[in-house]
Amino acid sequence: MINLVLFGPPGAGKGTQSDKIKAKYELTHLSTGDLLRGEIAAGTPLGLKAKELMDQGQLVPDEVVIGMIDSKIKDHRSGNGFIFDGFPRTVAQAEALDQLMASNDISISGMVALEVDEEELTKRILKRGETSGRTDDQNEDLIRNRVQEYNNKTAPVANFYEGQGKFKSINGVGTIEEIFENACTAIESL
Repeated sequence: MINLVLFGPPGAGKGTQSDKIKAKYELTHLSTGDLLRGEIAAGTPLGLKAKELMDQGQLVPDEVVIGMIDSKIKDHRSGNGFIFDGFPRTVAQAEALDQLMASNDISISGMVALEVDEEELTKRILKRGETSGRTDDQNEDLIRNRVQEYNNKTAPVANFYEGQGKFKSINGVGTIEEIFENACTAIESL
């Protein structure tokens, strides 16, 4: 079983690479955004709690997100593993995820981080903004703030997994296929 955290700043190519990795290794994709939307649409107790908080403009607490991930893990227990996209975003979430995985007698195999410099990220997101319709993809100042927020709050998660010997960094610049090949090499070295 392979359980991966795909990591990188906004615009690094996580969505593109997670689709390719998921297909090659037949992993269950766990995107916290997708999980939240799915739970809300299904009207589950966790989804209703999340919707109530979101409607009030509040962030969904870690314990609610962890509960959704736990439910998904239990539903796909017999699969080849999981790829986490967009989670964990903080060291506290990484610690909670490790505890959750241990309670299910599995563990995170490793983190693969896509490394892309800020100028390239900004260029990619602005280009994506031409077709995504997302206003936050069309404003250079907002993009730079998102990257800075990632650097301040999310990047320390890499140190958490590096401390466990589970961190692999790859160059996130190149063709989609080159990056995918590098990702596969990193995954197979875990």
